[in-house]
Amino acid sequence: MTTHELRAELDAALQTRKELGKEYEAEIIDSFLTKLDHQLDVKLDARLAEEPRRRGGGSPQQKLQGLSLMMAIPLSGIAGGTGGITGLIVCWAGIVGVNLAGALANKR
Repeated sequence: MTTHELRAELDAALQTRKELGKEYEAEIIDSFLTKLDHQLDVKLDARLAEEPRRRGGGSPQQKLQGLSLMMAIPLSGIAGGTGGITGLIVCWAGIVGVNLAGALANKR
């Protein structure tokens, strides 16, 4: 429902109120508010449906990849500092393993 249509509905409600009198005022207002509420629900649903696209929300796999790369820096430093090259290899094997498991789970 466009703004123009909503204004027409409000005008119709006001005209109906003039014709029927105060006795039906509550019902007329409730009817208009129900239509307005429905229109707001439709607009909100449309906005929520496009929200992930607007925020650039990626897939869970992309989020996992980004998180694992972010964590790779401090984990590499800790593993390399305490375990040397062996610790670094184990650390990166774990990072690759997590990403591989995520990719395989995503394909299922």
